[in-house]
Amino acid sequence: MTKEWIIYFTLLFPASIFSQEKDSLKPGTSTSVSFTLENTSSVVKNYNLKTETSHHLIIPILKNGEISLAPNQSKIYIVPLQIATETPQGKYSVSVKGTEVQTGEKITQTTDFLVSGNRKLSLTLLDSPEFVKAGENIKSTFLLKNHGNVTENLILESKNAAIDLGASLALAPGESKKIIVSKNTPSDLGKNEYQNVNLSVYSKENPQEIQTAYSSIKIISTRPVEDDIYHRFPVSASISMIGMQNRGRYDQGFQGEIYGKGSLDFENKNILEFHAVTKNPVDFNSFTQYEEYFVNYKRENLWVHLGDKNYFASFLTEYARYGRGAEIRFDLKRISFGGFYNHPRFFTDIKDEFNIYSKLKIGKQSEITAGYLYKILDTESKDFNFSNMKLDSNAHLPYLAGKFSMNKNLEISGETSYSKTEKTDGTAYMIQTTANYERVRGSVMYMRASPEYAGYFNDTNNINGNLQYQLSQRINLIANYVQDAKNFQRDTLFLAAPYRKYLQYGVQYKYSKKGNITLYGGSQRYEDRLMPKEFDYKDHFFKLSVNQQIGIFQLNIEGQLGKTDNYLTGISGNSSFYTANIGFEQFKTSFNIYGSYALTSRYQLQNQNQFYFGARILSRFSDKTHFSLFYQNNYMPEDYYTDRNLFELLFNQQIFSGHELGVSARYNLQRGELGNKDFIFSLRYTLRMNIPTQKIAEYTTLSGNIKNLGVKKIDGIRLILGNHLSVTDKSGNYVFKNVNPGDYVLEIDRSTTDINDITDRNVPASLILTDQENFFNFGLTSAAKIQGKIEYKEHDNTLSFAQLSTRKKKKENVIVEISSDSQVFRKMAVLGDFFDFTYLRPGDWTVKVYRNGLDKKYKIPIDQFEFTLKSGETKNITINVIKQPSEIKYQQETIKVSYNEKKK
Repeated sequence: MTKEWIIYFTLLFPASIFSQEKDSLKPGTSTSVSFTLENTSSVVKNYNLKTETSHHLIIPILKNGEISLAPNQSKIYIVPLQIATETPQGKYSVSVKGTEVQTGEKITQTTDFLVSGNRKLSLTLLDSPEFVKAGENIKSTFLLKNHGNVTENLILESKNAAIDLGASLALAPGESKKIIVSKNTPSDLGKNEYQNVNLSVYSKENPQEIQTAYSSIKIISTRPVEDDIYHRFPVSASISMIGMQNRGRYDQGFQGEIYGKGSLDFENKNILEFHAVTKNPVDFNSFTQYEEYFVNYKRENLWVHLGDKNYFASFLTEYARYGRGAEIRFDLKRISFGGFYNHPRFFTDIKDEFNIYSKLKIGKQSEITAGYLYKILDTESKDFNFSNMKLDSNAHLPYLAGKFSMNKNLEISGETSYSKTEKTDGTAYMIQTTANYERVRGSVMYMRASPEYAGYFNDTNNINGNLQYQLSQRINLIANYVQDAKNFQRDTLFLAAPYRKYLQYGVQYKYSKKGNITLYGGSQRYEDRLMPKEFDYKDHFFKLSVNQQIGIFQLNIEGQLGKTDNYLTGISGNSSFYTANIGFEQFKTSFNIYGSYALTSRYQLQNQNQFYFGARILSRFSDKTHFSLFYQNNYMPEDYYTDRNLFELLFNQQIFSGHELGVSARYNLQRGELGNKDFIFSLRYTLRMNIPTQKIAEYTTLSGNIKNLGVKKIDGIRLILGNHLSVTDKSGNYVFKNVNPGDYVLEIDRSTTDINDITDRNVPASLILTDQENFFNFGLTSAAKIQGKIEYKEHDNTLSFAQLSTRKKKKENVIVEISSDSQVFRKMAVLGDFFDFTYLRPGDWTVKVYRNGLDKKYKIPIDQFEFTLKSGETKNITINVIKQPSEIKYQQETIKVSYNEKKK
């Protein structure tokens, strides 16, 4: 008998069986609870039993029952339960209440259990337009549903659009939401293009599980820029009137410039660049252009340069020498070779120089270069340079350089060179290593040149290094070291920066996403290269830096305390610096305010006060108007080697297409000046041209016919193709002439057709017009309609789970989709409600019904329909959804479950 009962019970309730102990059950399953009922009296007792649960979604399948207990007998009473899918996670109870038939005696037994959590989200695209016009709003509808039994606190994100429900949403178990994501399209779109709208959803508790859905929409340009039948080369030409109060005298005049860069052919095989700037009427500085002429040409494996540029051989031999000459390079599959001739314009020690080289690529990131540089001495030069070495004769400099990628994290590069003149030999070498690992990033470079080396450097060394170690997500350790080269052959056009030896180390703590604090310690040596020296000192310092974003404001505050050894005065003292910088952006304008106070012993005076302040405003009022304003009261003496702005006003306005006007005015300190200000102003007119270089297409035509498929009229219908218009004649014919080949969208003006007229093909239609004759025919017919109802039914068997349920009804829904060869539409429909699809094209349509997470007990006997819609027809359909009950089956023979106590 026991074996028979076990088989019966296992077949009827296959989920899980537990006694009066806590357990964890999955939602959406059937289970059972067993109660032990005992009669301790000496008479027979008969009980009417009633089962109750603590939640309406936990349904007792047998709500009422009865049991008979003999004297001193115990029996197990089994209560089958159905736990609905959307039952929330938590603790629940089941109670059996019994009433004795004869005496009315009451008994109650209760057991507790847990329902486990089940998380499941679905995100699908419900509806999205196929086309929108430029300037209109894209609206895509997504359906988000919580299939689990836990209330989800969700974050909604879209990288490129706005979400109607905001950035967060709470979704109860079984609940679904329509989410509309909208995006504005630019009204000035020049060409048709596709844009994507995306929506991402994730739970705050599980941010790593992200659901993302997309929609792609074609944007139709309302003001399209016609594709040109010519390939054009962009060229700009300008003329400037320049005036300058220059070190006590006033200079003025005109300067012309022409610049072009682009491809000479449609296939982009021949690339040309040229630049010509006439002589400047005022002295050259960083804010005016120097006289320059050059032309570059590139085709496949060939590159040629004629004219002015910074010529570069290698880091050691000739780092950057501005001059006039020629350069050529051939790029083969793995080998490159070339060379240049250069006549320096701002370095009189060298009259001419020639360079040849060859480069071998070993891999994607590794290469070896071998070259030879020949310098011809200018025997008439008597100028002093920053280098301690003067050439005694022409110099020969062979060199070998390489770059090697050891792995994805480590790269090593280096160079070695030898120089020979009639009297001296010299050598130089450089090595550099760059590492980039998960926690460690750094690089170090060391260069050494002997006293007799005749390259760019001589009798000097140069060290640069930086290291960053990520101790944790919030803490970084930082170290930097710089030791400048003392002797190098720089162009006389510029002054050299002060000699610097600098060591800094510190720790950075990122206390929030928008803020960090950094502590530094270190030392620095600054020495003036010119005589007489303005400064020569060494600092030992401690610095604190704080960066914080507060709303729209970006704030940087620094404080530095240090001790200075002044080698000019022989006096040591304290130096302190306090700096604040505030920046923000508003109304298409960025603002930056700067202030600094220093009390130093670095210069001629001890405890010298320095106060610097300034501001910059940079505004882009529109695509055609730019404005900039800058002011700074002074600069630190260490910056004397460069041109420095004290006041700057820039304004640029596009008058109309291709024509621009610019105005600039500046007060500045020229290089080498510490107090005498000069004034520069400029009025500049620029003409931008696109010169045709190749005809790439012929004008084309588009013609076609609109066929009458049962509408009132087909004449007078207006069609739009980009910027072109056409109107049909009495026979429905239309034609567009003199159209540039390209990608277009053909639209029909709905105001010229009846309200219920619809095309038999997709219009707007995307068309690619070639330089041949193009045709597009379509017809006009009356729109059809599909309407229907989701019919909901329940079986009325005499004994079913549904009838015994005390569960509250909720709004279950399905997704109805209709599709043809070229169109798809979807709607969400609630059980028992109506739905419709209007303005449909006659033809073959398929209707599909998707469950959308519908409970398994709901059946859809027919979930797909296929039919042909006729012109003006309204098709009615009924979609049946049946809620099927689960029946309880009993064996013919009664199974007795009991146990007997041992006789005492």
